[in-house]
Amino acid sequence: MQRLLASAPDFAARFQAIVADTRDPDAGVGEQVAAILARVKAEGFAAVAEYSLRFDHVALSEATAEITPAERRSAIAAVPAAPRAALELAAARIRAFHQAQKPADGELVDALGVRAGWRWTPVQRAGLYVPGGRAAYPSSVLMNAIPAHVAGVDELVMVTPTPDGALNPLVLLAAELAGVARIFRIGGAQAVAALAYGTHPVPQCDVIVGPGNAWVAEAKRQLFGAVGIDMVAGPSEILVIADGDAPPAWVAADLLSQAEHDPVAQSILITDSARLADQVVAEVERQLDGLPTAATARASWERYGVVIEVADLLAEAPALADALAAEHVELAVADPAPLFAAIRHAGSVFLGLYTPEPIGDYLGGPNHVLPTGRRARFSGGLGVHNFLKRTTWLDAGEAGFRALAEATATLADAEGLPAHGNAIRVRRNH
Repeated sequence: MQRLLASAPDFAARFQAIVADTRDPDAGVGEQVAAILARVKAEGFAAVAEYSLRFDHVALSEATAEITPAERRSAIAAVPAAPRAALELAAARIRAFHQAQKPADGELVDALGVRAGWRWTPVQRAGLYVPGGRAAYPSSVLMNAIPAHVAGVDELVMVTPTPDGALNPLVLLAAELAGVARIFRIGGAQAVAALAYGTHPVPQCDVIVGPGNAWVAEAKRQLFGAVGIDMVAGPSEILVIADGDAPPAWVAADLLSQAEHDPVAQSILITDSARLADQVVAEVERQLDGLPTAATARASWERYGVVIEVADLLAEAPALADALAAEHVELAVADPAPLFAAIRHAGSVFLGLYTPEPIGDYLGGPNHVLPTGRRARFSGGLGVHNFLKRTTWLDAGEAGFRALAEATATLADAEGLPAHGNAIRVRRNH
């Protein structure tokens, strides 16, 4: 774990090294994924089945790849009342938030009488990747599928690994609540390839969304263009900006909430209090001792954890936060509004001491599929817009055409495109 003092002579260099380290996988992953994609494209489901047996110890055929409606019903029936109610509450809140995101079609008419506008239409089929390795996340099902359902996608197809053949009842219940039509028990880069290419019985999808490990993220990156994707997601990260009045135990718990995801996750604290920094570091160690996921969280904290001390939070923290462009930013201060207004780059922001990041993971409403690796500089989290296409349209009419024809032909000639100009002249001379 690194401790940095903003006033130290070497701070700029040390901080820049942290910013530059996106903790992305090495080039070997890209080569391995390319080989998997090529085999699935060439060999179809036979390659998918071989990889599923090798990595997940599940023997599959085209006939057994899909989780049947009967299997889904049986697993869902086993979900206890309390988690069922919690998932139903989460689904309702996530749906309400994303309903409000739906964009409206638009039209304008200019002084020439030319009509122009745009309309939004959903993609036909979306593929949803749901992790199932270190842990199975029913919350990811809700976060991926509900925006697609709200957007009006015709069919939602889900893939999720089932190591050793085990089904997760909560994942299947979440799929039911979110409107997922079909679920296949496959994972990894081979599952992403099956969704992209259409590998019977897995249908071809127009968009693939959802988080996964380095191989899943790399598969999506390599397939972008053949299909749409939400983003290339890397290891999880959290930035907590806390003043001296923040409870150290709360701050430490929030840092560990992301460290437990992955040994290469990153947790960073920026504070204006040396006392709080000392207390949080000690509290992290205390909480790690009793944490079931301590091995993962400790590896993350010891290698990638950072504590930065500044003199003035409002004057210094926003610039540091923008440079980090973190996936999650918590403002653990009495009045978060000024800091929130000053921060430009963040995947999602959590305001105040009573808004820990896990509220956003499950029940807050905003999506928890967020940009990592400083990609919040140019992108945002998953939403309804990921499943919609904006189509513009134009209706010049005869009067509008005649008003614009000469200038259009002039520009076509200037660009050396005579057929463009001719498409104008054959009408103008009519």
